[in-house]
Amino acid sequence: NPNEWRDTHYQIEGPAVPGFQAAFAENWLETVGETLQGENFYLPPEAAGALRAQLILSSQPNGSENMELMMLAAIAAAKDHLRIGMAYFLPDDIALQQILDARKRGVAVDVIVPNSLTDVPIVRKASRYFWGKLLEAGVRIYEFQPTMYHPKLLIVDDVWASFGSTNLDQRSLRLNDEATLNVYGKEFARTQIDLFNEDLKRSRQISLAEWRSRPMREKFTDWLASTLHAQL
Repeated sequence: NPNEWRDTHYQIEGPAVPGFQAAFAENWLETVGETLQGENFYLPPEAAGALRAQLILSSQPNGSENMELMMLAAIAAAKDHLRIGMAYFLPDDIALQQILDARKRGVAVDVIVPNSLTDVPIVRKASRYFWGKLLEAGVRIYEFQPTMYHPKLLIVDDVWASFGSTNLDQRSLRLNDEATLNVYGKEFARTQIDLFNEDLKRSRQISLAEWRSRPMREKFTDWLASTLHAQL
């Protein structure tokens, strides 16, 4: 219902866990000035499965570049299908061009974003301003209908999935502290594609004609919001 958020939770086990602990410890040190150490906080990791996973962390001053490069490289690697589910979808010029280039290669691109039931309306408005180029290129954009849509999911073809706290926007890729786990493997990717497809059933596709026919007032406020895209 509108008072709830659509989100996905993951339980991580195995060798990827210490990376998450390190990210938490870094933020804890910055916040309270205490270093977390010892076996009470860091138990020896145990093997938990056969999935290949890679944790990407970003923090200032230089770590955010890693997240941006990872996202761009993932989009550039797509051969068949890109599935993007983002609570805040506001790609910069480079990421936008990467998506358009994927379409030129014949890659199908589906994007799920929140509808008006979003907690940050100005981001939705700024995002909508840039939809024209994507829709013209054949990108399929859907607005999730039941409630606020909050996942941050990128699926490349049927083999690679990335999820965590990172949005496809400039704050996540260049400013915020973020943590994202990349998982390689068809079996796991299938579970994420199934989730994505279930969300598509509860989403409404936005056509190019509908985007173009927005009232003039909406077009103006979308443009106005877009001028702040570097800060959103």
